Amino acid sequence: MTFLQMIFLFLTAVIAGTLNSVAGGGSFFTFPALAATGVPTILANTTNTVALWPGSVASMGAYRREIAAQKRSTLILMVTTSLIGGVFGALLLIKSSPKAFDLVLPFLLLIATLLFTFNAPITTYIRSRTTHKGKLSIQALVGVVCIQLIIAIYGGYFGGGIGILILATLAIMGMEDIHFMNGLKTLLASCINGVGVITFILAKDVLWPQAIVMIVGAIIGGYGGAYYARKIKQRWIRLFVMIVGFSLTMIFFVKAYLL
Repeated sequence: MTFLQMIFLFLTAVIAGTLNSVAGGGSFFTFPALAATGVPTILANTTNTVALWPGSVASMGAYRREIAAQKRSTLILMVTTSLIGGVFGALLLIKSSPKAFDLVLPFLLLIATLLFTFNAPITTYIRSRTTHKGKLSIQALVGVVCIQLIIAIYGGYFGGGIGILILATLAIMGMEDIHFMNGLKTLLASCINGVGVITFILAKDVLWPQAIVMIVGAIIGGYGGAYYARKIKQRWIRLFVMIVGFSLTMIFFVKAYLL
């Protein structure tokens, strides 16, 4: 990593940390930034997960009350499912061939971009459907666990957009309060990425110089940059992220299938 690359990754991480604190979508900047500096796509994905995970863990502090209020049985079931799926997805990633990952990457980016783009209407729909408080049947509970397992595998493998997918699962469980849902979502996403981070570290599939530079940048962006970003109307920030997301999808699609 050259000095210019270090500065580039640091500044990109500052932007990502800022965006994650106000609108989300930071990975749309950090992942391609790593790839642009010559890092292979799988290593870019693993290093990006490590770089952004501390910010995810830190955000759990804002939801301490909501997380503590969850039923213990629900927490144990959903956390266990997330940990198992996250490990499986992370192992799937590091065992994938670079060619296979490059072929599936444009579709993963497209899924993440679409989830980010339609986050508001999806969340509105979820909230409109979560008007019941009945207990889940055994069959429904098994279905919810299976859905969360699939989400966790996807999260361990790539991870873009898992937040809205987890919210949808919680809605199926009958949760109503969006703040409690966000608290549990943050916990589960942190678990999925956390076991991914451990797996990547044990497999020695992390570029630590790049990761450390980006961790510092993301923290600075999350705490400092957010102050200025909040002065900008969120719709403009979201539009910027969406343009970047769809542009990256096209770029990686062309690279994988047309070049």
